[in-house]
Amino acid sequence: MEQTWRWFGPDDVVQLPHIRQTGATGIVTALHQIPYGVVWTVEEIEVRKALIAADPSLGLRWSVVESLPIHESIKIGEGDLEPLFDNYRQSLRNLAQCGVTTVCYNFMPVLDWTRTELAYPLPGGGTALRFNAHEHAAFDCFMLERPGAEADHSPEVLARAKEWFERSTEADRRKLLANIMAGLPGAYDRYDIPGLRRMLDRYREIDKPRLRENLARFLREVIPVAEEVGIRMCIHPDDPPRPLMGLPRIVSNEDDLAFIVGAIESPANGITLCSGSLGAGPANDVPAIARRFAKHIYFAHLRNVAKEPDGSFMEADHLGGDTDMVAVVTALLEEQKRRKDSGDPKWRIPMRPDHGHELLDDVGKKTHPGYPAIGRLKGLAELRGVMTTVSSLKNLPL
Repeated sequence: MEQTWRWFGPDDVVQLPHIRQTGATGIVTALHQIPYGVVWTVEEIEVRKALIAADPSLGLRWSVVESLPIHESIKIGEGDLEPLFDNYRQSLRNLAQCGVTTVCYNFMPVLDWTRTELAYPLPGGGTALRFNAHEHAAFDCFMLERPGAEADHSPEVLARAKEWFERSTEADRRKLLANIMAGLPGAYDRYDIPGLRRMLDRYREIDKPRLRENLARFLREVIPVAEEVGIRMCIHPDDPPRPLMGLPRIVSNEDDLAFIVGAIESPANGITLCSGSLGAGPANDVPAIARRFAKHIYFAHLRNVAKEPDGSFMEADHLGGDTDMVAVVTALLEEQKRRKDSGDPKWRIPMRPDHGHELLDDVGKKTHPGYPAIGRLKGLAELRGVMTTVSSLKNLPL
């Protein structure tokens, strides 16, 4: 598999020479400065490509776009969407013209990945990302005051949520809001409580079937152009894979993925296998999902989570947690062999170590939450060891 690394651009604390030191050669990045729904021009794409290739000794290339974001109006299905579809299609054409042909995207309403703690203490002084079910319930029920929210949380979680809220300070509540907003990457807007209520109100009539149909419409509009220009689109699963704040989730399990790949049959309509996002779902067998949808997987995020009975979970070591990472890597390497044997020129699947622990000299640095250098370096080294061992034992191409 192609070893890649997420880079947030020139202002990222983790710079390109640091990335090369990890052993990664593919860069996963996006033009975060461009607002949702606006065309990515050839000129702007080439500027980012040139930055990545400026030092030839590093041997880096722009391997994957993550993400080419979808405007919220498309998810809701409101207004005249044709200009937004036109802009998205043009961005795909421009990326293909520049030789960047793998595009990760998501269809999560309003928020991206969601955590309630960004620096949960680990033994020895490191930190991890964590989702506490009772803190999310406290936010949903007592800060956001969403009508009917109590019905979405268990009595035990609600009791702990009420206790947390009653002893919390204004500073605690501000921090919780900031933590929940932190999953929005790059320079995207964050919401305050009134702003989030307004966004949720726009989704008032959107249930799971309606959101599914809006995704299917998006696929019908853009996948033919992606196929025409040689782009492989790969949708990212919901993180966590469950409804949040009354918002439906439609990329959370096997049934959802089957709907997506069946919505429009095309080699351009693919999946990002995120073992951590899917792994946070108690009913999800991630290795089985990897095997079932192997031919549709064009990008992989490899990380692990440890789940708890109340719905809480935390980022575990890449080879720890609840998901059998050796089985996941084996499924991906076996799929690579199938593609290579079939003559697919793009047979190698790009992968990156996802969310790492904050460790050693990274503790306290202003890295993006979940994206410190050392924790991801540790994860990549562990995954590289698994890949090399499985490849050697099973005679599978790396």
